Amino acid sequence: MEYLTLSKLSFFQFYALQATVALALFLSITNPFSAARLEPQSKTSNTDFVKTSCEVMMYPDICYQSLSAYASTIQTSPRELANTALSVSLNNEQSTSTLVLRLSKEHGLTHRETIVISDCVETMRDSVDELHQSMAKMKGLEGPEF
Repeated sequence: MEYLTLSKLSFFQFYALQATVALALFLSITNPFSAARLEPQSKTSNTDFVKTSCEVMMYPDICYQSLSAYASTIQTSPRELANTALSVSLNNEQSTSTLVLRLSKEHGLTHRETIVISDCVETMRDSVDELHQSMAKMKGLEGPEF
């Protein structure tokens, strides 16, 4: 039997933070003053584009760790960066939500732990809904609207 501990809550908070950072990245790249406007050149410039984009974030290391593996897909496209950030966030939220739901079914949880898990699951459901809405809105944006 597995019990919820503070270290597990930190694990959940890390993935929630990761999703938040990716969503914030999406919002920041729509800023015309973003430092992440590089011309397509090479694999190195693709990685540099992701790194430069993440440097303006509150948690640049988490952002870069989350998105650098997709640099070849992102290239130097702000649209692909935004889509990838949303997709990675959504996948992480769904995985974390599944884990939290599994842990919530464990026996032996205190009343306080049950409440914390319930709040966490509700917050993650809201995040998943908002990420789906963001992805849907992204599909219709073109040119200056993007």
